Amino acid sequence: MKSVSMTVNGKAVSGEVEGRTLLVQFLRDTLGLTGTHVGCDTAQCGACTVHVNGKAVRACNMLALEAEGADVTTIEGMASDDGALGVIQAAFQEHHGLQCGFCTPGMVMATADLLAENRSPSEAEIRAHLEGNICRCTGYHNIVRSVQAAAARMG
Repeated sequence: MKSVSMTVNGKAVSGEVEGRTLLVQFLRDTLGLTGTHVGCDTAQCGACTVHVNGKAVRACNMLALEAEGADVTTIEGMASDDGALGVIQAAFQEHHGLQCGFCTPGMVMATADLLAENRSPSEAEIRAHLEGNICRCTGYHNIVRSVQAAAARMG
């Protein structure tokens, strides 16, 4: 077992992990942050997307030890300080950018990554950026509308 420390959603955390423990396992099993979903275990679906040092990564494809000292943001960290939905989350809710909800945390995290780089993406840019996130319910039209609404609100 090895010790790992990082900041998750603004809070310093640490734990003991095996060398093969994935970041998604550490977040879900050790920290109890179950909003990050495990879909495919092969970094193909995007359900496990989190931010590490401000960049979107697949938590099922990264060892917890690789996040040593990093600043990690999960879907739980996207809410406002008072617990209200964040801007992107609220846009997904209001524009029905979710159906079963399984892909939603990854879609929200990928959207935040996009909007950090481009505050006014075109529909084509949104679709290209979200291409690696799979929605099994095929709710892509409303997901794109949700991203557009979030972008408009964020200015």
